[in-house]
Amino acid sequence: MYFMPVTQLLRHSSVLAVLLFLALVLQRTFLQASYYVTIETGINLRGALLAMIYNKILRLSTSNMSMGEMTLGQINNLVAIETNQLMWFLFLCPNLWAMPVQIVMGVILLHYLMGRSALVGALVIVLLAPVQYLIATKLADTQKSTLDHSTDRLKKTTEILKGIKLLKLYAWENIFCDSVEDTRDKELTSLKTFALYTSMSIFMNAAIPIAAVLATFVSHVLIDDHCPEPSKAFAALALFHILVTPLFLLSTVVRFAVKALVSVQKLGEFLESDEIGDDSWRNGDMPVSLETCKKPPGQTKAINRKQPLRYQLEGYDPPSRRTLRPHETEDVAVKVNNGFFTWGSNLSTLSDINIRIPTGQLTMMVGQVGCGKSSLLLAMLGEMQTISGKVFWSKLPDCEMLHEGNISWSEGEEPVEDIRSKNRYSVAYATQKSWLLNATVEDNITFGSPFNKQRYKAVIDACSLQPDIDLLPFGDQTEIGERGINLSGGQRQRICVARALYQNTNLVFLDDPFSALDIHLSDHLMQEGILKFLQDDKRTVVLVTHKLQYLIHADWIIAMKDGSVLREGTLKDIQTHDVQLYEHWKTLMNRQDTELEKDPEPDCQTALERKTLRRAFYSREAKNQIDDEDEEEEEEEEDDDSMSTTTNRRSKIPWGVCWRYLSSGGFFMVFLMVFSKLLKHSVMVAIDYWLAAWTSADKTNSSRAVRDSGPGNLTGNLNLSFATEEEKLDQYYMPVFIILCGAGILLCLVTSLSVEFLGLSAATNLHHNLLNKIIHAPIRFFDITPLGQILNRFSADTNIIDQHIPPTLESLTRSSLLCLSAIGVIAFVTPVSLVALVPLAVTFYFIQKYFRVASKDLQDLDDSTQLPLLCHFSETAEGLTTIRAFRHEARFKQRMLELTDTNNTAYLFLSAANRWLEVRTDYLGAVIVLTAAIASIWSFDYSIPSGGLVGLGLTYALTVTNYLNWVVRNLADLEVQMAAVKKVNSFLTTPSEDYEGSMGVSQVPEDWPSQGEIKIQNLCVRYDPQLKPVLKHVNAYINPGQKVGICGRTGSGKSSLSLAFFNMVDMFEGKIIIDDIDICSLPLQTLRSRLSIILQDPVLFSGSIRFNLDPERTCTDDRLWEALEIAQLKNMVKALPGGLDAVVTEGGENFSVGQRQLFCLARAFVRKSSILIMDEATASIDMATENILQKVVMTAFADRTVVTIAHLVSSIVEAEQVLVFSNGILVECDSANQLLAQQDSLFSELVRTNK
Repeated sequence: MYFMPVTQLLRHSSVLAVLLFLALVLQRTFLQASYYVTIETGINLRGALLAMIYNKILRLSTSNMSMGEMTLGQINNLVAIETNQLMWFLFLCPNLWAMPVQIVMGVILLHYLMGRSALVGALVIVLLAPVQYLIATKLADTQKSTLDHSTDRLKKTTEILKGIKLLKLYAWENIFCDSVEDTRDKELTSLKTFALYTSMSIFMNAAIPIAAVLATFVSHVLIDDHCPEPSKAFAALALFHILVTPLFLLSTVVRFAVKALVSVQKLGEFLESDEIGDDSWRNGDMPVSLETCKKPPGQTKAINRKQPLRYQLEGYDPPSRRTLRPHETEDVAVKVNNGFFTWGSNLSTLSDINIRIPTGQLTMMVGQVGCGKSSLLLAMLGEMQTISGKVFWSKLPDCEMLHEGNISWSEGEEPVEDIRSKNRYSVAYATQKSWLLNATVEDNITFGSPFNKQRYKAVIDACSLQPDIDLLPFGDQTEIGERGINLSGGQRQRICVARALYQNTNLVFLDDPFSALDIHLSDHLMQEGILKFLQDDKRTVVLVTHKLQYLIHADWIIAMKDGSVLREGTLKDIQTHDVQLYEHWKTLMNRQDTELEKDPEPDCQTALERKTLRRAFYSREAKNQIDDEDEEEEEEEEDDDSMSTTTNRRSKIPWGVCWRYLSSGGFFMVFLMVFSKLLKHSVMVAIDYWLAAWTSADKTNSSRAVRDSGPGNLTGNLNLSFATEEEKLDQYYMPVFIILCGAGILLCLVTSLSVEFLGLSAATNLHHNLLNKIIHAPIRFFDITPLGQILNRFSADTNIIDQHIPPTLESLTRSSLLCLSAIGVIAFVTPVSLVALVPLAVTFYFIQKYFRVASKDLQDLDDSTQLPLLCHFSETAEGLTTIRAFRHEARFKQRMLELTDTNNTAYLFLSAANRWLEVRTDYLGAVIVLTAAIASIWSFDYSIPSGGLVGLGLTYALTVTNYLNWVVRNLADLEVQMAAVKKVNSFLTTPSEDYEGSMGVSQVPEDWPSQGEIKIQNLCVRYDPQLKPVLKHVNAYINPGQKVGICGRTGSGKSSLSLAFFNMVDMFEGKIIIDDIDICSLPLQTLRSRLSIILQDPVLFSGSIRFNLDPERTCTDDRLWEALEIAQLKNMVKALPGGLDAVVTEGGENFSVGQRQLFCLARAFVRKSSILIMDEATASIDMATENILQKVVMTAFADRTVVTIAHLVSSIVEAEQVLVFSNGILVECDSANQLLAQQDSLFSELVRTNK
């Protein structure tokens, strides 16, 4: 029996080759397993952080949100960015202790091989490490400032897109576009610095190993006077290659550590922000026990439209109040004693509040715009900060508790106590600014309560939602909100009211539910919803309203003024004790009477909303249909629809999009990148080849010297000849080696810079073109494209193009070229190995193809599960007051946990797929190493390659393992990232409006239009060439300075005419001539900047009040104050800190809806145009203010042409000329009096309708 000692066994080269293969397989298997565990832990951490942030959001104080201290954008950033930064840091954490071990082991082995010279190489690495650290920290700082600028840019872009109609009508789009471009320039400056540091980082990672190898070998020659032999040289070279990875990771880990610290800081700030007060007040003890089981005998009164309101008020019979039982002191649901409340500043918003809300009755709150009605509701709900005073909530009597105990509030069985406590103090609250979930209409109304068909139907009818639901494609199962079809203000408001009615709570708070509804809907809601449905349910209702005609139905009235309670009591009390206030209300109602007598056709505004909904839905459906057809065409190209062809079709790399991206970067940059990359990799191979030749030459020389010298004078001659030979060789090889290394380092710098700046140039051009295309797109584009979709191009897609594509592109080209050069070298050294490489290449091709399809799908899955999660967070932040009033925090938290789990699972699958790929490519790499080793052994027997070349081949084979999976992963990443370029490109084909016009700006008189004379000749208008005309052959003449009213049934084309004045729609026949100039021949900017319009929906931009009134900065302060005075805002603005420069937060959130509408009126007054168009501009304003406004508009615009689009015919009965439209045709045109005199005229009929 023969035993072979281990040392002898290890001398067998084939045994070493197999051991090398096994070592690689083991190392890679353990590495991937550890990655997987780390990633799982990281994902768990992210889940925990998300839950923590969500819990905090649910407790955030309302003033934080409304005062702009905490914006939705910041919360979204925390969820989408900061949690991910911490997760990625955790992924890289194990490297913190693994890297030092790798580096120390590497240096020890190098010293063993190369002696002292190895320490010189290691010193180079150690000295350059701080530079890498410095670059990494700089990168993190730059990224932070880039993020700040991009958040700012996004905020501005969002505002532009939300107010695009107003910007176009006022010809302000270029001012706002420039403002975005300025922010983008700041962002690009940061991105330039970012690109510079990134390329320096890439350069350092590529150059350090070259510098270390250069230092080691040159110093070895200088110290030991000879070059190391191939076995040592290439072992050292392989070690330097291995050292690159931990060094490369070091800079990455440092960068992520710095980012993670910033994220922790931001999370810390957020978690320390103000929270809402403790909830104990809501069950504060109150010396009252209530019995709400019996209905008060006072019957509801029907609203009688036939009898004028003032008579109703005179002959008003107060609803009889329920008699109190002996043990009840007072019948009160909520009571506030000496309340002083604030929104965070020390100034109290509400002062000296003493009110009570009677149980089971209807309490109404009235007062002027901005007097604190909504604030008082929120104060009772505990959303405001209490300076002093108390809010008491009643306890529920036993019968009520039992009654509520029957409601099952969740699908699982819960003990009755849980159910009761869940619902006990929940308040059904409908905010003034409607808040909807991204869910179906039904889900929005039931809002987590069990579905009861009968109740649901009653609520739908009370809110007149059925006709709107019938219009939706899937009825009440249609998704609304962000991703669904956008509803109009009135429809959204009615759904919110329906939600409040449907809930089975004792208390219902309705904050101005009529503001966006026309008179008929308001009446119906008041009669069926509030007086009938809620009172039948014996619920306590608090209603904030501007509609004084409903006061006669109130059991209790709270009148407010300037943040305090002016009066409290029944209407009878007020009539007796405050005659002045009562008379004031009567005069306001007189005006309402005239409106009601001349009532328009029923549901005028509502029908308009429904028409808009129908139009929006069908146009979007048509667009979707076209998209679907395109997809179908693509699919039809493939004959066979089996799995393999699907994989084939989807594994195609989008070369076209790649080319478009590269060409936007500029051809010179593309050429520079390609050329420098190829040159760099050729030089890298040349360096290693030269090293192989040098070490082999030394070895062969020494053996030749030994052969040549005879046996006698062996030692003397040998030393001499050997030394001189070697010196000659070193003098020949070393300078070339140094030059090659220098060239390699220089080329590393050029390539890293060229890729980054190519990416930057492409990003600059793509964003610039996108912004200009979108802002100058016709208004129709915004009707049929969801806002979220456009915003995505500017946020997610632009971010990918800015920051993600360049490094992916760099990494892809580097790893591909490294793999190719490695395979080239192996084939050159041992041509035999090509035989084995062919099947390996085929295997690799199928692995990458299979993986790329799966990776793309998993990436889509990750994105599509992340979107609902982000939406849920922003929805919660927007609807905090509602969620807390309803007491639905637990349900929303549960939903958030489900969404987080779904997203985390998708992300885990994506990571697992990456591990799948890496294990397979690593094993392939190991097989390549084995192939190269065996081929070298076999060839060596035939003494084909020199020892140096064998070393070269094996070193390259070892690097392949590292780079194979990077090729595939970068390919997959690039494919996903190129989708962003594709999406941006799809918007770049949008047609723009024709801004030029046939007249030059200089040809238009400075003071045009000076008269305000309008001629409409044979005008035909449509929204889109594919759609039917909305106005047909209209002819009209408007005298200078005339006051004109335009009316007609819904859908008759009134609003289309107002858009036609601004050339916003397709006027395919006929013309409008203003002061002898055809408006179609004018440049759009000129036309729109010379006319004025007031829209129905108030739009304010963040900035100052001055900026909102006059973004062009052309007006004096006096002019602005004058406009504010006309709009009844002067005193309010004067009281603000900063006056005209006072801050307006995003969307004007720091002003009430009525105040916003007044600012929009002031904006139109600032532009002293001789033509003013008013499109139902006083919807959200109380009667008193509206009264003043009507008079002021008449005096301020006495000498100008005013065109009023009337939704209420009453507002134009004084008009000098009335245009009546029907189905797009102008049917009547005369003065109001003349038309009223004709009994059979359509105008008379409109006035008579519903009289």
